[in-house]
Amino acid sequence: MSPRSSPPASAAERNRVHVAIARLRAGVLAIVFGLVGGSGLAFATAWLVLLGGDEVGPHLGLLANFFPGYSVSGPGVAVGFLYGLVSGGLLGGFIGAAYNRLADWRARRR
Repeated sequence: MSPRSSPPASAAERNRVHVAIARLRAGVLAIVFGLVGGSGLAFATAWLVLLGGDEVGPHLGLLANFFPGYSVSGPGVAVGFLYGLVSGGLLGGFIGAAYNRLADWRARRR
């Protein structure tokens, strides 16, 4: 054994490291999903508003059925960002929490 190497890890230490690595930070995942969702919806809305035309964004405008107050318009950019932020955050938090539960269940089975 060289002077810089450490003794081999025990099975319990390896298990603790494995469980720690397998977990996600649900809060960070929620923030990232929220920012990506909000930015994506705001960008898509702004792009369609800038393009203009006779009928602006009929397909994206269907989101008003799910997001009250949203429209493909200037104010709709801000409203879309908020709705994308909230819905993306909820989705990211749910995915993170579900993944962590699965990782905990899997670690208990070992």
